[in-house]
Formats: sequence, structure tokens, C-alpha cells
Amino acid sequence: MSADKQKSSAHKAAAKEKPARMAENRKARHDFFIEDRYEAGLALQGWEVKSLRAGRAQIKESYVYVRSGEAWLFGAHLSPLNAASTHVQADPTRTRKLLLHRHQIDHLVGAVERRGYTLVPLELYWKNGRAKLAIGLAKGKKQHDKRATDKARDWQREKARILKGR
Repeated sequence: MSADKQKSSAHKAAAKEKPARMAENRKARHDFFIEDRYEAGLALQGWEVKSLRAGRAQIKESYVYVRSGEAWLFGAHLSPLNAASTHVQADPTRTRKLLLHRHQIDHLVGAVERRGYTLVPLELYWKNGRAKLAIGLAKGKKQHDKRATDKARDWQREKARILKGR
């Protein structure tokens, strides 16, 4: 096999791998039932892209809001790098616009306003060189639902230990 073919097959294998995750909101899966999932692009500034590439993102306390036909990400924290930019005033928690198709936004507006759902950011990752945000259409969990989820997760873990010991 020639060197070019080896490079192209390695490139194809790398493209099929799971996208590189920059930040994950684990608390969202604990506090909400995630019923539907959307992928949105982010409108970012240059210094934000650099800090994302450095892995300095946090979406734990953030949320998504739909206002006047546009989706916005509130509360996400992107720490600016010291050497990123000197001519731009970096605001780590600025509101960032999410890039979605019109029909997706219309569906989200209907679900949030009429059916009482919440939009929560689930994870921030790279896909084909672009920053993407996974958004979950979610219903809040009650305390007894959280306990049941914890109990089921513990039982699965215990069951795996028992089966592994055989």
C-alpha cells in the first residue's frame, strides 16, 4: 500500500471517531429527563475559539433561551487566554447566539412555551472543525425521580460486578 493510501485511510478512520468533547453538563442528566436532542452551531469570536481549543470551557450553570425567533446560550463560561487578543475586551460569560434551522427553532418554541419543557446544554464539542453544542429538550426531575435513577444506576453497577466475578 502506498503512503498516500495509508494517510487517506487513517484520515477516514479519524473522521469516523467520536467528536472531541470540550465540556459536558453532567448535572443536566441528573436534574432532567432528556427527551429530545438537537445540535446547534455557535456564533463565536476569535478569542473564544482559541480558548475552546485550549479546553477552557464550562457549561455547567448555563441554559438556553429562545427569544424573538433566535436561540441564545446564557451563562456559559469561556475563560480567555492571556495571549489571545489585546485589542478585544474579552467577556467570559457573554450571551452567545446559537445557530439552528428555522423549523428547529419553531419546534423548540412550541415545546418550551406550550408543553413546559426546558432547554439545557448537554455538551460542547468539535465536529468537522466547528464548535457545536448539543441541546436537550428536557423535563425537570422530582427528588424521588433522582433517587430512583441513582438506585437503578447502583444496581446496574452491582450487577456488572456480580457477573464479572463469575
